Amino acid sequence: MTTFLPIRTDDDALAGYARLLAACFPGTRKFTGPYLQWLYRDNPDGAALGFDAWDGDQLAAHYVCIAARAVIDGAAVPVPVLLSLNTATHPAYQGRGLFTRLAALTYAAGAGRGCHGVYGVANAHSTPGFVRKLGFQLVRPLEARIGCGRLPPRAPGALSFVRHWDQASLAWRAACPGKPLDVRRCGPVWQFRAPALPLVHAYAELAASPEPDWSLPGVGGARWGAAPLRLFLGLRPAAGSGGAVGVHGVYGAYLRIPQRLRPSPLNLIYLPLAEGSVRLAPEAIDFSFLDFDAY
Repeated sequence: MTTFLPIRTDDDALAGYARLLAACFPGTRKFTGPYLQWLYRDNPDGAALGFDAWDGDQLAAHYVCIAARAVIDGAAVPVPVLLSLNTATHPAYQGRGLFTRLAALTYAAGAGRGCHGVYGVANAHSTPGFVRKLGFQLVRPLEARIGCGRLPPRAPGALSFVRHWDQASLAWRAACPGKPLDVRRCGPVWQFRAPALPLVHAYAELAASPEPDWSLPGVGGARWGAAPLRLFLGLRPAAGSGGAVGVHGVYGAYLRIPQRLRPSPLNLIYLPLAEGSVRLAPEAIDFSFLDFDAY
């Protein structure tokens, strides 16, 4: 008989999750104890939320969303949301619909906790399951562009979705075990980068706080070095309220990577949880690699 229980975040539980994730994703080295503690327990936006499927003493499946905050539909204040992340089903238990059951339990618990929605980034293989079985909106494929230098200033206007970062959450994000971010201040923006491809770094910008006591790990660019090519993986709002999706001007000189050269197209997906929540407007999204678990 399969039993469904909320996830735990004690050391023994994290070790069990690390073993399951390693078995399901051989060759992936990031699922260490320190990484899972950072992800599940240390997040200043809140503890991770999810469910496990147990067959007696055997952990059969595991699903986790982490806490985040976002500004949705042009609201004045950020609201709690969930970022869909780790899902793993032991090879002996695959094909039994365990993930769908775990996801439904997690989203119900998230709604009960006051979360307004669940967002995630899904590849071409997993997107249909989220959309057809779980009711997610396929918001829009992410842009993947290569360039140099700063991005153009963000187009003015209300946003349908943008993740809210403060000093504590950015410091946490920048300190990911095994893959910390390089951070520096450049005029009115923070710049973030992480190794992505040979001679290419994933790149993101955020408006810098005017508060003089704001500081982040690595600020000053000590590790920045010579600027390699930059990969922008995300979305930027179209210029003007009537702008078409994917207007080239909002990406400046960053050139789109052809689909045939991408290992797997990535899609932004979203599930509203709060009563009266609306679907996201694809042309009014501000999103970067900082906002999910790409690097």
